[in-house]
Amino acid sequence: MRIGILSETKDPPDRRVPLTPAQCRELIELYPDLEIVVQPSPIRCYSDREYQEEGIAYREDLSECQILMGVKEVDPAALLEGKTYLFFSHTAKEQPYNRGLLQEVIRKKIRLIDYEYLTGNSGQRVVAFGRWAGIVGAYNGLRGYGILTGRFDLPPASVCRDLGELRMHLERVGTGKARIVITGGGRVAAGAMEVLDGAGIRQTDPQEYLDGEFDEAVYTQLDPWHYTYRKDGSAFDFSHFVTHPEMYGNGFLPYAVRSDIYMACHYWDPGAPVLLTRDDLQKRVRALQVIADISCDINGPIASTLRASTIQDPYYGYDPQTGRETTPFKPGAITVMAVDNLPGELPRDASADFGSAMMDEVIPELAGNRDTGMLHRACITENGRLTESFAYLVDYLKNLR
Repeated sequence: MRIGILSETKDPPDRRVPLTPAQCRELIELYPDLEIVVQPSPIRCYSDREYQEEGIAYREDLSECQILMGVKEVDPAALLEGKTYLFFSHTAKEQPYNRGLLQEVIRKKIRLIDYEYLTGNSGQRVVAFGRWAGIVGAYNGLRGYGILTGRFDLPPASVCRDLGELRMHLERVGTGKARIVITGGGRVAAGAMEVLDGAGIRQTDPQEYLDGEFDEAVYTQLDPWHYTYRKDGSAFDFSHFVTHPEMYGNGFLPYAVRSDIYMACHYWDPGAPVLLTRDDLQKRVRALQVIADISCDINGPIASTLRASTIQDPYYGYDPQTGRETTPFKPGAITVMAVDNLPGELPRDASADFGSAMMDEVIPELAGNRDTGMLHRACITENGRLTESFAYLVDYLKNLR
């Protein structure tokens, strides 16, 4: 089996890798029949030289590899016919900007395995950058608040060598009496809470957050049963919420109106409630100064997320009166952070963590050493067709919606 590590082709470029040089070497030692080839890249967080020093083959042409791994979407023109690809395709939610990518995948009869849908038997994702998105997104949110208020000055996460340096900078954060609300209960939210704890900000339970007055900065973390409710008055049921999100209403506003900073870390289904509408931001939510939309759902649950921002330019302003973009940190505006590749700001740490999970959970399946059905569940296309689990994409694929 030959695995090719792709150079990233998406713009803006992403510096992460699916496997680090040391992990590639370890895999070759574990699997005698495995060969790994790395495509040259000038922007990768691990240099070509680092891979070469571990004895990893290095060439532009990956046509002899059966399996090709990247991180972000692959340029459709660069796709090789008949191969197995693993990357985050961002197609399964019918993202219009990647319709052409999926069409080309079908045309070239590619077996597309999407990392986002690699799950264990319990349904839990086995490989993800979620924790790192939460860490960097929360840090960026605090940094934006520091710029806005002038209380403290944090360097960009992207100039930190690693998580250790980022944590060191958190020690000089002074947020006064800021109130911070987080939505979500998974890896992303856990990463955000890790940063807020590291900044010395105290956590409160949701009810205390609503009822209390504080002489210090505090934050609360909300699960779906806190920020939504069943429209029919029945008790919240998580499995029911997952399968019937349209039957739930928005319960987030009481928290939003009492918050200075909002960090969105939750997964959002298009059928689920919108948490902050344009009308909410114009008429009801007056205190919010910074929204760190770590989940970055454009035209989704938060009206102020007008577009994705970038690592180089992470902030933009949202004018609640017009609903349009404006200058960040401007009086009367909400400062929005909506970077869509946050783990790319700590690429070496994030890649090592991701690669470790790949080694433990995914490579044994690719090598045929075990079969839990994981690859089948994450396979969007095969042999020029959508697989059964993703057959709902047929109209999207044909540009019918």
